[in-house]
Amino acid sequence: VMLDSDLTFNMLKHLLQLIRELGNINVKKKEPPFCYPYSLKARVLVLSHLARMEVSEELEEDQRFVLRKTPALLQEMINIGCQLTMMANSRGAFHAPRLTTIENFMKLTQMIVQGLQESKSPLLQLPHFEEENLRYCISKKYKVRSLQDLVSLKDSDRRNMLRFLGEEKYDEVIAVLGSFPHITMDIKLQVLDDEDSHNITAGSIVTVTVTLTRKRMADMFEKEQEASTCQGEEATNTEEAGDTNKAKTKVWQNKNKGAKKTAKSKKKKLTKKKATPAPIKAKQANGNVAGNVTSATKEEDDEASDKGSESEEGEANKDSPSERDDESDKQSDTEVDEGAGDDEEEWEALQQSIQRRERALLETKSKVTHSAYSLYFPEEKQEWWWLYIADRRDQTLVSMPYHVCTLKDSEEVELKFPAPSKRGNYQYSVILRSDSYLGLDQIKPLKLEVHEAKAMLDNHPQWDIPDTEEEDEEQEDSDGIEESDDEDEDND
Repeated sequence: VMLDSDLTFNMLKHLLQLIRELGNINVKKKEPPFCYPYSLKARVLVLSHLARMEVSEELEEDQRFVLRKTPALLQEMINIGCQLTMMANSRGAFHAPRLTTIENFMKLTQMIVQGLQESKSPLLQLPHFEEENLRYCISKKYKVRSLQDLVSLKDSDRRNMLRFLGEEKYDEVIAVLGSFPHITMDIKLQVLDDEDSHNITAGSIVTVTVTLTRKRMADMFEKEQEASTCQGEEATNTEEAGDTNKAKTKVWQNKNKGAKKTAKSKKKKLTKKKATPAPIKAKQANGNVAGNVTSATKEEDDEASDKGSESEEGEANKDSPSERDDESDKQSDTEVDEGAGDDEEEWEALQQSIQRRERALLETKSKVTHSAYSLYFPEEKQEWWWLYIADRRDQTLVSMPYHVCTLKDSEEVELKFPAPSKRGNYQYSVILRSDSYLGLDQIKPLKLEVHEAKAMLDNHPQWDIPDTEEEDEEQEDSDGIEESDDEDEDND
């Protein structure tokens, strides 16, 4: 292997030892720049860092230098991939880079910061976790494979699972896990600068507003504890209610029995009363009883006739054309008011979005957000994120990745992209990736229903100026010219 001449013998010996331990790293590859000595050395140092292998003191300084420069280089490679994608979409002369290529740059940044390979468990980012300790987490009893699974466990189960740690080490693990970020994404889809902002037409510019809110994993611990306490209280309440129901069933059963008996006796009494309607009919032969009945019927008929006349008058009043016109005018007025209110709300929302964008352009935010926890990165690293929209089925970028470097508590990001040229239903994904942690990426579906574009009006009504208005304008112009001439003569 040909290396730089200034390398010492010890450095060369340690490099060869690392190459043997790493295995297949394409030492004999003849394609430039992989065949150059500096490329081989940098590759060995990066792979040994990902494998968490110890290097000699002679190579440690060089490894730190390479690791410090790698995140910025990977970011530039992502930018180049995005520019090639834009050129391919606009010109169509060559194929754009695949989505997996750009995403692999992002994943490699996470791996460099944490000193961990992608195939390894994300739990190894925590302190005091080793490969042999993972068997306690992946057991059938707990099935903990991610950081989120570890957070969702109860305190007792978590402590029992991590029994291989002492109290101090366990407290340190919980403190580090609580400092990890927990991001929530709120997605809003609309078409700005359009009459119907919620109707997506072919070729229109779609704006996806994503609101990112950062919280700590410690907040999730508190929520889990509150949920467990609430569940415990509900369980005790249900048990107490069940006991009281069991105690009162005998009393209720006795009451039901008594009620059944009384119901039977009442039925008997009712049947006896129903059997005596004949004497009432016989009494109708007497004049008094019959007179009372006839007078009651007359009063009822009068009341019914009064009600009928009132209802007829009400119907007549309802059917009157003047009231119909008034009601229609009121309805039209209310509809106009509602339409005006909706237009005002849309206008205010548009103005607010424009003001926010102007403030974002003028405002300079600090890129110091939150320090990422890393055991193997040689310097302090800030938490940054990539946010983009992709079509995972076609493996293409829909919107260019936005590098979120100012997320402290909450951040609003606008992603814009042109809608497809054909109408139909499309399934995209809004993807959030961390550049500092493994296992915290998020993917949310984004459904897009594209309608046909509206036909362009050749002669819009606002440009149809009547002839009288044109004549008036010409006459005003001529009058103004004559007045100016008169003033010039007076001055002479």
